[in-house]
This record gives sequence, structure tokens and C-alpha cells, in this order.
Amino acid sequence: MTDLHWWQLLALAFVGLVSGFLNILAGGGSLLTLPLLIFLGLPAAQANGTNRVAILVQNMFALKSFHNSGVLSWRLALSCACPAVVGAVIGAHLAVKIDEQLFKQVLAGVMVLVLIVTTFDPAKRYRDKFATGFLSRSVLLMTGFFMVGIYGGFIQAGVGFLILSVTMMVGLDLVKGNVLKVVVVFILNVPALAIFAWNGQVDWLLGAVLATGNACGGAMAARLAVVKGHQWLRGVVTVVVLLCAVRLLLG
Repeated sequence: MTDLHWWQLLALAFVGLVSGFLNILAGGGSLLTLPLLIFLGLPAAQANGTNRVAILVQNMFALKSFHNSGVLSWRLALSCACPAVVGAVIGAHLAVKIDEQLFKQVLAGVMVLVLIVTTFDPAKRYRDKFATGFLSRSVLLMTGFFMVGIYGGFIQAGVGFLILSVTMMVGLDLVKGNVLKVVVVFILNVPALAIFAWNGQVDWLLGAVLATGNACGGAMAARLAVVKGHQWLRGVVTVVVLLCAVRLLLG
């Protein structure tokens, strides 16, 4: 690791706080942390691995807040996490030597997908349909979360947008989708982080500093998400996606 000044570590913790807040409410926080980690001297693959430390801690704190609020369905969350973990193992193996141009192309595609889904708002249109179509809903969830797992293990940045797209397509509102997202992202990043660590692609000091900020931001956002509800979250997701898309286009 490159020697860093105290103010650089403080800046990393602050960006982590903002990132954690965005990640739990919508997604895209890693679009802030990954470039900063690279700017601080980490190679892209190591920045990708180091970011997973903060993601795990952030989601652990948010998970506690959601659990206390009573909106968490463990049965649904764990059933979605299983295919996501399988996908994450595949994705993390691919990500050890990540191509940065491919990273930008895939992420830009995700931004377009999420903008379409949030504008269409399928949670409102399909809630009743999928409530009576358990099999089709289950197939879509399992398939969707397997693909989410591959992407999450490979890049992580923007995976929250993908998860919210899948959950809205089966009729879940954004409050329930956010809770599901927190559980799945936490679980899929356990094997992903292990693979990065095994390949020496984690800076534990920077990961710990970043995790401190992410945890604080994630806990605050989890409480806010439950209070504000679906329509407010829909607006937040749309704004964050637009900002992230602009950020990608500007490089």
C-alpha cells in the first residue's frame, strides 16, 4: 500500500459514509469509492477487492436496522441469496483480472436498464399478477439473482440497481426490494471477498477505514428507507441513476 496522509484516510472515511448511504437507499456508492481507491494508489483489481470489505460491513449494519424494523423476510431473502452466491463465485473468479473498459461498458448498460425499470415502475403494475403466479415469480427471481450474482462478484458497482430492477419486475415495492438487496449483497460478497483475498487483491487497512464510513452511512439510510416508503425511494433511485450515468459518460 502507498503511504497515505491522515487527511487522505479521513477523506476515504467520509466518502465511505456517503457511499454507504447511497448504496442502501439506491445503489451506485461504489462509483465513488472505486475511483478514490484507485486514485490513492491501488490497482483496479485490488480496489475492487478492497471495496468488498466496506460493502460487507455496511450491509451488516443496515441489515440490523432492517431486522429491527420488522420488514425483513428471511425466507425470501435466503432463497434469492442462494443462486446469487453461485453466480458471485463465478463472477469473482472473472474479476481477479478485470478489464476496465469492459467495466465501464457493462456498468453503462446497467444504468440504462435501471432507468427504464424505475420509469416503468413495474412494482405498481405487476404486484397483483405475480401474487397469483408463484411459479413464474420464483423462476424470474432465481434466474435474475443468479445473473445478479455473476455481476456482483465481477464488479459490484451498480449491483444494487440490478437487484432493484429484478425485485420491481416481480411486483415488490422498493422498501421490500431494498431489504432484499441488503441481505443478498451481504451474502454474495462473502465468497467474493474470500476469492479476492486469496489472490492478494485486498488492502485491509484501506478496507477498514472505508468500512467505518460505509457502516455509518448504511445504518442511517436503512432507517430512512423504511420511514419514507416506495414513492420517495423511487425518486431517489432515479436521481442517483442519472447522476451515476453522467459520471460514467464524463469518465
